[in-house]
Amino acid sequence: MEHKFEGTLRWLGTPLNPTDSTSYERATEVRFATGSYHASAASEYGGDDALPNPETLMMASLMQCQFLTFMAIAHKRGYAVRSYADRAEGLLGTKDGKTRMLEVKMHPEVQFVDPAHAEHLPMLHQRAHANCFMSNSVNFPVTVAGAAH
Repeated sequence: MEHKFEGTLRWLGTPLNPTDSTSYERATEVRFATGSYHASAASEYGGDDALPNPETLMMASLMQCQFLTFMAIAHKRGYAVRSYADRAEGLLGTKDGKTRMLEVKMHPEVQFVDPAHAEHLPMLHQRAHANCFMSNSVNFPVTVAGAAH
């Protein structure tokens, strides 16, 4: 089974000044059929921290995928989720001479309508993590706090 996803990116800056190649606008508009958003680089790379950047979008993708996969598994088992929240930490660094994401750690917090279902959290987190499309697509460790290992 394959699904194709498409999007576009448009730079929101002005033509580069050839005498100052280090100072340029990094804002873009990213558009999909469902809508658009503005993004930039992290401030450490001359961007605007008020906008999402590739690093935060990577973490958002991983958290969203973990959430959706977790919810699908919980629903199939008949476990009604009362609340779900997550907090992620991503580490960007150098490996093999290249700057890259080194790891992402997620810290989901889940409450069930029936508190007895909480005993299944480690298994649910582990299964969700093992089946998350996005964590299966990256070349760095992604860990989920509370997952059975």
